[in-house]
Amino acid sequence: MQFKLSALTALALTTLAVATPLRRDQCDTGSIQCCQSVQSPTSSAVSAIFALLGIDAQDVTALVGLTCSPVTVIGAGSNSCTAQPACCTDNSFHGLVALGCTPISL
Repeated sequence: MQFKLSALTALALTTLAVATPLRRDQCDTGSIQCCQSVQSPTSSAVSAIFALLGIDAQDVTALVGLTCSPVTVIGAGSNSCTAQPACCTDNSFHGLVALGCTPISL
């Protein structure tokens, strides 16, 4: 009886682990940002901002988020993202631009 209970428990835990979806609110490469848009570093809007900030666009190869703010709690009132959520590696320009962005769905 002990063996059957242990086997059933192990099977239930394995099934639960397989059926549990991965969390989409995690970003392995940076923080989740809510950006008004995510564009190529060579777009005219991004190029204009880069020129103002003194960023060499040739050094940027990944997508760029424009007007970004951090997403801290997904789906909770004012912290939810109604624009383009993105996983960005560098947001050191105070939300004006975020570098190394990958669009994600929440």
